[in-house]
Amino acid sequence: MDNILLSLLTNPLVWVTIVILYTLKKGVYFVPQNRGYVVYTLGKYTKTLSAGLNFLIPYVQTVAADRNLKEQSLEIISQPAITKDNITLDIDGILFMKVIDAAAATNNITDYKTSVVQLAMTSMRNAIGSMELDECFQNRDAINAQILGAMTEATAPWGVMVTRYEIKDITPPQTIREDMEKQMTAEREKRSVILTAEGVKTSAITEAEGLKQARVLDAEAAKAEQVLAAQATKESQILEATGKAEAIRLVAEADASALEVVGNVANTEQGRAAVTLTLAQDAIKAHLAIANESTIVLTDGKTGDNIANTVAQAIAVSSSLKL
Repeated sequence: MDNILLSLLTNPLVWVTIVILYTLKKGVYFVPQNRGYVVYTLGKYTKTLSAGLNFLIPYVQTVAADRNLKEQSLEIISQPAITKDNITLDIDGILFMKVIDAAAATNNITDYKTSVVQLAMTSMRNAIGSMELDECFQNRDAINAQILGAMTEATAPWGVMVTRYEIKDITPPQTIREDMEKQMTAEREKRSVILTAEGVKTSAITEAEGLKQARVLDAEAAKAEQVLAAQATKESQILEATGKAEAIRLVAEADASALEVVGNVANTEQGRAAVTLTLAQDAIKAHLAIANESTIVLTDGKTGDNIANTVAQAIAVSSSLKL
């Protein structure tokens, strides 16, 4: 066995075969998807191999770098940044980037990932330094856009494109947090008071509108009642007037009828005698009424004769009627 191994090692054909196989291996490359192989020819950049089967000149061309062309995320560790109003904040974030030019990422920068992270930190501090504390909390999108704009311009020569930047946390000092909590508590109490006042106002408005509507309805009802009462009064007065008119007409007709009868009877001798008797009786009653109401009766001296004459005429008329 040892003799066979020794003979193989000493056989030049075996060594030639090994060299040929190694050379073929050095000249054939299978590049995966989303990878970029940077090729140098005698130490100078020549080309970038794309995905698939590629051939190189062994010992003359070499793969100097293997770059990942997929989008990558890099975490930006928490770091202090001073705002425009001199408040120190601890800020961290995350950025997303991808290599779009493998040759530039190899030839123009030593370590593109480290460089991108350092640039992100610097851009973030610059963005925070241009804003006050309240703006930093309210304008995160503006900060992200400002950092992204600065990095896009700076990373273009490196063959790197920053696609997105997001601030994760902004941590103010403890004293500032306490003041912010007090402010938030006061703001919540203010909103609560405002909402309560608005509720009371709405309730008062609703109640006033209800009272107004009730008064309007009461006024309309009273008006309707007055109209109905007026109509009823009017109809009642009309009926009463009609009744009175009818009664007057009937009384007038009765009086006319009576007068007609009396007139017809008065045209006779007995009728005239009856009228005279009635007048005499009425005169006697009148004198008696005056005498009953007063103890002193003033006359013109002829009253007695008149009364005697009247009585005599009455007796005479009565006797004639009896006959």
